[in-house]
Amino acid sequence: MTDLLIHDAFVLTVDDQNTVFKEGTVIVDEDEIITVRSTEPPDRSADADRVIDGTGKIVMPGLINAHAHLEPSALRGLYSDIGYEELLVDMIVLCRQLVDTELDYLAEAGFKLAALNFIRSGITTVSTMDIRPEIGVPVLGEAGMRATMGPMITDLFWDEPAGRQLDRAESFVRAYHDTYDGRVRGMFCPHDDITLTRDMWESVAELASGYDVRVHTHLLEDSISNLNARVNDGEDSLALLEDVGLLNDRLVVAHFRSADEEDVHRIAETGASIVHCPSVFAYWSPDETCDWMPLPSLRERDATIGLGLDDHYFHDSFDMFGEARQTRLMANHEWTANQIQSPELIRMLTSKGAAALGIDDHTGSLEPGKKSDLIVLDVDDPCCKPLTNVSSLVTNMVTRQDVELVVVDGTVLFEDDVVRTMDGESVVREAERALQRYENESGWDISITGVSRPDVLSTIRDLPKRGPAHLIGRLAYQKVKETFTF
Repeated sequence: MTDLLIHDAFVLTVDDQNTVFKEGTVIVDEDEIITVRSTEPPDRSADADRVIDGTGKIVMPGLINAHAHLEPSALRGLYSDIGYEELLVDMIVLCRQLVDTELDYLAEAGFKLAALNFIRSGITTVSTMDIRPEIGVPVLGEAGMRATMGPMITDLFWDEPAGRQLDRAESFVRAYHDTYDGRVRGMFCPHDDITLTRDMWESVAELASGYDVRVHTHLLEDSISNLNARVNDGEDSLALLEDVGLLNDRLVVAHFRSADEEDVHRIAETGASIVHCPSVFAYWSPDETCDWMPLPSLRERDATIGLGLDDHYFHDSFDMFGEARQTRLMANHEWTANQIQSPELIRMLTSKGAAALGIDDHTGSLEPGKKSDLIVLDVDDPCCKPLTNVSSLVTNMVTRQDVELVVVDGTVLFEDDVVRTMDGESVVREAERALQRYENESGWDISITGVSRPDVLSTIRDLPKRGPAHLIGRLAYQKVKETFTF
């Protein structure tokens, strides 16, 4: 007897041929997909633990949020209406407090709230770079999700000693990689090409060489990225990573906004992966001189590109379907219409994200032998009729509200509007308590009509002193040096 059989559904396999079944059947035995094909009459009365009539529904792989930060999730709404400079200062203070373990209660509530809403949104896998990821491992693992995780590493953003950060990163990978039946995997997370010294990059590269895990970083996020690389005696950011031995097929880079054509060529040649996060930059662009991520050029070179929500609490969205739509809209806005078609957007939501994280051998598509990570969407609604071009429907019309069923590793995580692996009401209450405590401790004034930040002087007093001051000084010196070098 099989565990789950879905028949007569629109099935988006996202296999190499982008096979779509109009009346398709997916059969799951324990944690593995064993059959994906056109529906046959016996399927409708099959002997299975669960038989689902898929009429008016879409079955597709679970969505992959390939770049995220989860700890501040309970602070949704605080940053929606402030400027970028204010946001940056607030984040530096928040990160310092997380490093100093002052906000463990907020981090735990944030992980839980994010997991609850990700599952409800059809996200089955998340790749998260946080400060205290060890708090999130049991949350995501026990919720049934897949996750690649690691602690942020930076010696120019906060004041924690470099050796302690590296020890913590290695301990995390040793403790948590390949746990929760292989669903949780470790990775190394040097923060970005702006806030690390060359010594730290070299230390990360040496550490990572001993482990078969991904290295995940922010790269070429804005126009000063290459400036800091030159401070670090690199020709530019990519050259610096190549110098230290990190520019390879285990590298996952978020954003890649200020990349030029030569950068595109170099990263595609190495097999490194890119995660595009359009919504956060459509909402919070820190640099008006910086171009949009060069999506057409990357696609021409067959680069692996996934999608991510990044800091979802900055732009108030848990919706990966919306991220796909934003990807198309911004690409068309920058380079004229028809830059990317619907089937490729679906691949970015699923199989490409899995490939970026190195887990495409068992998730990201619906194929026999792969893990049973799938979602069911209810599209039996007048807004979806007449039902044609199913890929376009998913990327233009479907939202997280249309997710009806979520399965990971053969376990039902979400059904009948309830996350089965979490106590949703308890999670929400904990997030509300965490927000209230944060308001009391931080000086924020938070209400349903908006927020008021603490005064600027008190915020500045809370900033870490050594790391950011060192960073600003290094960049200023390099800029003056280059301006007056003849």
